[in-house]
Amino acid sequence: MGKTSDDDERIFFPERSVKSLAKATSVDTSVEKPHYLGHRDRLRQRFAASGSEALPDYELLELLLFRLIPRADTKPVAKALLARFGTLAEVLGAPVARLEEIRGIGPAAALDLKIVAATAQRAARSEIKGREVLSSWTQVLGYCRSVMAFEEREQFRILFLDKKNALIADEVQQVGTVDHTPVYPREVVKRALELSATAIILAHNHPSGDPTPSRADIEMTKLVIETAKPLGIAVHDHIIIGKKGHASMKGLLLI
Repeated sequence: MGKTSDDDERIFFPERSVKSLAKATSVDTSVEKPHYLGHRDRLRQRFAASGSEALPDYELLELLLFRLIPRADTKPVAKALLARFGTLAEVLGAPVARLEEIRGIGPAAALDLKIVAATAQRAARSEIKGREVLSSWTQVLGYCRSVMAFEEREQFRILFLDKKNALIADEVQQVGTVDHTPVYPREVVKRALELSATAIILAHNHPSGDPTPSRADIEMTKLVIETAKPLGIAVHDHIIIGKKGHASMKGLLLI
């Protein structure tokens, strides 16, 4: 046989090799999407159709986590958060460091959860800002719970009111330890005068969860009242916030 040309040699590749080459260079279009993508679509549709009341807490938390954790199954993360902290409110109230202890929650997701919590608190405050507070008591309690119930240290907060009992300002005056916050009645009254407030509502939290007023709480409140009264500043109430409820000193006839 004579010598073949290069062109002739190319036609003698085995058929099997040609098929293998074609298979190697083809694009596989049969790859399945992650299973959680379909779940996300269904959950969004349920929320759109029926609202939040149709979803248990873990599914509502899942919806929130969809955008915070875009490429993972968020159901186990949502359930782990609730298992650790107990309720949706406690999840949003948890410190960043503790949120990051949950597998799947990184620094960015933890910070985003705190942004959601801050937004909810701001919305709650807008419900009472500029309104006659004593006729909006449910909103006042809801706001105090949203900002204080899950703090890990005691926080002493004052709501300053004008002569129509509308909210002028809401300020944290002191942050203490897990079971004590120092309160200085003269500083409370001084700040009320600076804001031209004619009435105040005191509020603080008990990180232990039990909102029952202590003897020290009662004595401190009476001292604030005694200091404020000669200057024409009324103390309408002292609210104590716990994780599971609240106590009103006025409602308990303690002041």
